[in-house]
Amino acid sequence: MSLIPASPEPVAFDAKDTALIVVDMQNAYATPGGYVDLAGFDLTGARSCIQNIGTAIAASRKAGVQVVFLQNGWDAGYSEAGGPQSPNLAKSNAMKTMRQRPELWGTLLSKGGWDYDIIDELSPQEGDLLVPKPRYSAFFNTWLDSALRSRGIRNLVFCGIATNVCVESTLRDGFHLEYHCLMLDDATHHLGPQFVRDASVYNVKTFFGWVGETADYCQAITAETAHA
Repeated sequence: MSLIPASPEPVAFDAKDTALIVVDMQNAYATPGGYVDLAGFDLTGARSCIQNIGTAIAASRKAGVQVVFLQNGWDAGYSEAGGPQSPNLAKSNAMKTMRQRPELWGTLLSKGGWDYDIIDELSPQEGDLLVPKPRYSAFFNTWLDSALRSRGIRNLVFCGIATNVCVESTLRDGFHLEYHCLMLDDATHHLGPQFVRDASVYNVKTFFGWVGETADYCQAITAETAHA
């Protein structure tokens, strides 16, 4: 059992019933020329986020923590994005960007395309899970919940992009499904002004889970392995 420093209090997670959830680390969200960059969001903080996520992934694999990659996107014709009345079509910034720039149609978050791919630095390995998702929350219309429960997983550690959208949406749903959720603040990157990151951190640590740092998580989970 690992006691991980966190806010508002430390959390005790056991490696065997914990999963590291790596949220949407795709070219779309983390690479210049991807959808988020084309939509006008700032990618400045993404590089340190990527480095910290890589550190968390390596420590998790070593400790026997299940690593789960989430991958957001839709089929080439975008039928998975929703019908004409879908709020996802109205609010998705990828869809809005393609409507504003028709020459991009079929390139953003389209399965099989560069934009949809996981970034090279964080490629999934054998033993990792890769869960496609059509909406912000990875618990919506996916097999994530059954995959976790069938492995006896009760604790989720979150990293990835975006803190205030897909990370928080999935974490909130995890809370309602009775998972204990820890977000690694320095291994997530937000879309928008700093205050949206601050609001997400406040919401998580006050209402939905706990907030920690990559080094503390890695040290705790590695120490558990050393003493096993």
